[in-house]
Amino acid sequence: MSDHGTTPFRFGYGTNGFTGHDLDTALRIIADLGYQGVGLTLSRRHLDPYAPALPALTARLARLLDRLGLSVVIETGDPYLLDRGRAHSPGLMHDHGRSGRIGLIKRAVRIGAEVGARVVHLCSGHVPHGVPRELAWDRLASGCAEVLEAAEAHGITLALEPEPDMFVNVLDRFEELRARLGNHPLLGLTLDIGHAHCVEPRPVLDCVRRALPYLAHVQIEDMRRGVHQHLEFGQGEIDFPPVLRALAEGGHRGLVSVEIQDGADSAPDVARRSLAFLRDAVRLQEA
Repeated sequence: MSDHGTTPFRFGYGTNGFTGHDLDTALRIIADLGYQGVGLTLSRRHLDPYAPALPALTARLARLLDRLGLSVVIETGDPYLLDRGRAHSPGLMHDHGRSGRIGLIKRAVRIGAEVGARVVHLCSGHVPHGVPRELAWDRLASGCAEVLEAAEAHGITLALEPEPDMFVNVLDRFEELRARLGNHPLLGLTLDIGHAHCVEPRPVLDCVRRALPYLAHVQIEDMRRGVHQHLEFGQGEIDFPPVLRALAEGGHRGLVSVEIQDGADSAPDVARRSLAFLRDAVRLQEA
């Protein structure tokens, strides 16, 4: 049996869990541990989307990813990339500065195309104080429509993640946004398994099955109900073998990427334990 048994997906690890390492070192560690992919968060620490020499950086990165055998999803969730004083600001629903968020996602799409990614991850962001709900929907939908044009040009899927405390925080709202955009085929879903357990009104397995028609990317970690804290596997409440079975039976072929930001001080050890846990969970779900 291979490292991943008969599962059709690949396990990856998020670079936002390796903030104590430079990008090259993080990628080599991730590959050496046996991961087959990486969720690469654009950041000043790892890959700055506003770097003057960005084309040279992305060309070099593409070669490194190829040598290491890592597939990649580009992620745009660094909370302080655009504003060092306000998390996730400005966002798609802001009046002032939303062009900066739209521009960042467009840059992410171009970077994704240059490094061989097929998926770019994004979140809805927060609703600014005083913005009515319907105006928030209009701004979010129009911003997504604009970045979808860039996605079309590069053949990239945008995978929006329902995020606790953000406007699109559950699958119901993702499906409403997708309907407002005419069920655009390039607007896919990032399903974070921990988030689903944390905030969704339905059980996590129901969330997985409901997500499958749109699913482009999966993030995975342990979590407790109602507490938005990314935990190592076994420290929360989620039963993972049935989750992996549901993803495999549903035919998910994208990355299943570990998302444990709080482990940066001991990232290699956290990543090693995480992959061992997931491999054991695969064997259990196949037994």
